[in-house]
Amino acid sequence: MSKRPAQREAAEQAGPIELRDPVIRHELKRASVWIGLVLAVAGVIVLAQPLLLIFAGIVLAAMLDGGARLLGRVLPIGRGWRLAIVTLAGLGFLVWTFYFAGTELAFQAERLRETVTFQINRILDWANGMGLVQGGVDVQQLSGQLMGSLGRLGSAVSSALGAVASGVMILVIGIFIAIEPRLYQRGVAWMLPLEQRERFYRTVSRMGFVMRRLMAGRLLGMAVEGVGTWLLLLAGGVPMAALLGILTGLLAFLPNIGAIISGVLIVLAGFSIGVNEGLWAIAVYLIVQTVDGYLIVPYVAKKTVDLAPALVLGAQLLFGALFGIMGLMLADPMVAMVKTALEQKSEEDEADAEADRPRKRPPKPA
Repeated sequence: MSKRPAQREAAEQAGPIELRDPVIRHELKRASVWIGLVLAVAGVIVLAQPLLLIFAGIVLAAMLDGGARLLGRVLPIGRGWRLAIVTLAGLGFLVWTFYFAGTELAFQAERLRETVTFQINRILDWANGMGLVQGGVDVQQLSGQLMGSLGRLGSAVSSALGAVASGVMILVIGIFIAIEPRLYQRGVAWMLPLEQRERFYRTVSRMGFVMRRLMAGRLLGMAVEGVGTWLLLLAGGVPMAALLGILTGLLAFLPNIGAIISGVLIVLAGFSIGVNEGLWAIAVYLIVQTVDGYLIVPYVAKKTVDLAPALVLGAQLLFGALFGIMGLMLADPMVAMVKTALEQKSEEDEADAEADRPRKRPPKPA
């Protein structure tokens, strides 16, 4: 009688809910990996806009931290005070731009809109007369097609109120991260295995260094392009020089695409007065872009990370189509961070392989 239960137990096999079976545990691990990957991709798609706002806050934090470090070279005070000075200076510049100079800029903005609309309508009328464009396309249809090709805007920036709320969130996130960046680094490292934390700290340190240098170079380029465009256009008698200078400086944050947009606006404003002013506007655009392209950009690339123009433009088109204006603005920093992380991993893997490689002993003397 005792042999039958033993034979029955030997004949029994693990069922589909028996987790002690090695095969079942292995298959569950594989299924969990694929399910987790699918959920991660879906989460990124659904939460794309909040993730972009968080990354924009990190970019702002890098700019504030870089300004505080730079100020520390000439002002030996605590980091908190230096960070407060940099933050208040940036907010003060924005307040001066939008309030004290707001009336004049608003008037110039309306003139610029009317000038650009008139000039584009003249170009489209000429194209219709030459048979290059069929159907009598006007500015409104053209702008609608261009905005449709840039992609959809996220819900957070779909309105003026959403844009203000997004800006406030980016500012708050950036200030909090800049105040205590190591706190957030330790929080992320806590979720990693112990053997990976040291490499994580090195990678984050290098990415922060590259981000600070990249943003410093970007701000330098924005200042040079904005001030240079304003002064040169003012000297040449081109109207709306102050507004065009500010727009050129702001659009300089977008490599490649920003330069094209600002160039079109400058040339249209110049030719609205006359041929001489239009030619001067073209010369101003070429001078400013040459200084930025051959002096500032190579210097920044030498000090940070060298990004191929086609790579940056492709990333801008991709992220702009997927995530709208926010993706277009943050494409360059995101590509730089990914490249920096990959370079750091490659260098450390090569160092580990070199350390594990057996050293060749010198031959014994005969």
